[in-house]
Amino acid sequence: MKTRYLYMVYLAMSVIDILITNFSFITAFSHNNFGINNFTSQLIVANYLWIFTAIYFGLYNRKFLHNRQNSLTLTLKSFVLFAVLFFPYILISKGADSALSSTFMFYTIMLLCMMVNSYLYFLSETLFKKHFKIARSVAVIGNNAVALKLASFFKEQDSHFAFEGFLDQDNASYLDNSGHVLPSIISQIKSASASGIKEIYLSLSPDRIYEYDLLQREAEKECLRLKLIPDMSESMLNHLKVSYMGEFAVLSHRNEPLEDIGNRVKKRLFDIIFSSLVIVFLLSWLYPIISLLIKLQSPGPILFKQLRSGKDNQDFVCFKFRSMKMNSSEMQATKDDDRITKIGRFLRKTSLDELPQFFNVLLGEMSVIGPRPHILTQTNEYGQIINQYMVRHFLKSGITGWAQVSGYRGETKDPILMQKRVEHDIWYLENWSMLLDLKIVFMTVLQVIKGDDNAY
Repeated sequence: MKTRYLYMVYLAMSVIDILITNFSFITAFSHNNFGINNFTSQLIVANYLWIFTAIYFGLYNRKFLHNRQNSLTLTLKSFVLFAVLFFPYILISKGADSALSSTFMFYTIMLLCMMVNSYLYFLSETLFKKHFKIARSVAVIGNNAVALKLASFFKEQDSHFAFEGFLDQDNASYLDNSGHVLPSIISQIKSASASGIKEIYLSLSPDRIYEYDLLQREAEKECLRLKLIPDMSESMLNHLKVSYMGEFAVLSHRNEPLEDIGNRVKKRLFDIIFSSLVIVFLLSWLYPIISLLIKLQSPGPILFKQLRSGKDNQDFVCFKFRSMKMNSSEMQATKDDDRITKIGRFLRKTSLDELPQFFNVLLGEMSVIGPRPHILTQTNEYGQIINQYMVRHFLKSGITGWAQVSGYRGETKDPILMQKRVEHDIWYLENWSMLLDLKIVFMTVLQVIKGDDNAY
């Protein structure tokens, strides 16, 4: 799995190849006097042909960029096909007498520059790994043949992972006689989470697959992803998601579209654009008005700042317009709460009190759409009593979310209601798409216009 740093390097590689195509063409053919329209049309054809050949061989498909030899080979194959397709066109349009020498120069410059660019990709990747923490910290449970081979893969073959070691090297059962996870394993999982490990890989033989579900529940309590690599030749577990990492088939408990870096980039771009528009066109004039009204009704700061639990259970300072009189209580607001001011009641009813969180979105601490962030005491409490509660922290917290537009917002005294909210948050995690985000934005706007009885 690539991080955003390596994804940007990969994206830069494809853009630079396009620039190389244009630079090489202009350098080789600019001295020929064939008219600006003819020159421009030929340059456009060259760009389209290069994009076609690169896509045909999968040059910019991320799975090929793990290996330097693969990338250089695919670059060469793409170039050869490009040269074969482009030469007849340039020969006809420019004529044999003037085309041969210029075309040879074009091909030479283009090939050399692209091979250098391909090499620089891996050099940049090495430098990023050396100077930035771009590798994902992982650990392995067990010491069977597959687990040992996987550890070797993490250490030697794939630079996108930082192998932190084995959590348990005893290949015996991870469950006690009563079928519960051994306390020693739970302790190691907690230690792994505390040390910054994000994913744990587990290899089990077919007769022990049932242990995965129990171990996975313990890992998710600590906001860790547990992924299964079966020690078997074929899989009989159709309910698990299968993905591939090199030669290894990786089984995980749930589908997570936002594990893909491309999807994360799309969501982040949407967050930046959307939050910027709200800040520029709405908050720029509404913020002073609301600030004045808050100050007139109750002394104290304009913004209410509170630590909330965010992605990977990391704390962040969440911004809201202050809707209550100054008090030291962190109790959740209830219906007819006398701490709420008149303007505060209006802000909460219309959800305008949440608007400052668009600054959190712009800072990258939140997303426009995602699970609502809870205060730290709620996270600690519900993490112990609500099934799969910590799974919602695999995502960035959101200003609105699938649970909120589905009717699960506001006060949550009843654990059953919180369980429903968690179920909706996990459904969003497993079914994310840009279309779903746009649908939730639309439903949120309608909800604000109509009003919500749970907003108080």
